[in-house]
Amino acid sequence: MEKFASPGKGNGLRLLKAVKSGELLYRAAPFAYIVSKKRLGGVCEHCLRRKERLLRCSQCKVARYCGAHCQKEAWLDHKRECKCIKDIDPNFPPDSVRLVGRIIFKVLRQSVCPSEELYSLSDLQSNVDELSEDMKEGLRHLAKTLQLYLKVEIQDVSQLLPALDIFQIFAKVSVKREF
Repeated sequence: MEKFASPGKGNGLRLLKAVKSGELLYRAAPFAYIVSKKRLGGVCEHCLRRKERLLRCSQCKVARYCGAHCQKEAWLDHKRECKCIKDIDPNFPPDSVRLVGRIIFKVLRQSVCPSEELYSLSDLQSNVDELSEDMKEGLRHLAKTLQLYLKVEIQDVSQLLPALDIFQIFAKVSVKREF
């Protein structure tokens, strides 16, 4: 498998050998993910399985897990987020803010993820040049919301690594809805 750039379409992957129909080509855990606000409480924050009875995080009371194993496995990703959720209670951030928060915490941890073997966060295309001014203003608003959300863990977002351009990260994780 190799990476390639497709003008006007972004980055891609192509196979270098023939494969059989149904053959698994690649598998890796995502770099970062969250359970959407509308699904909170109905699926495990770690394995994403639906279950009627889930254990609730005793600190933030938001995250839910299948059991102690999933909770322990998720703790590195949830630890700092947990403090942020507790700090802004009763408000709750938009899904994109929580996702970008998780990305930032993972980058700051300098955590290596198998999914980055092919593409890293910096390789992702942001399409920021194609966004309308209204959409850019919306992303700026999300970036300000993120600062409020992270303040208990990161007092000054401007002190983050220079490579962490919050606006660009939002542009990378936000789906362009104009086709």
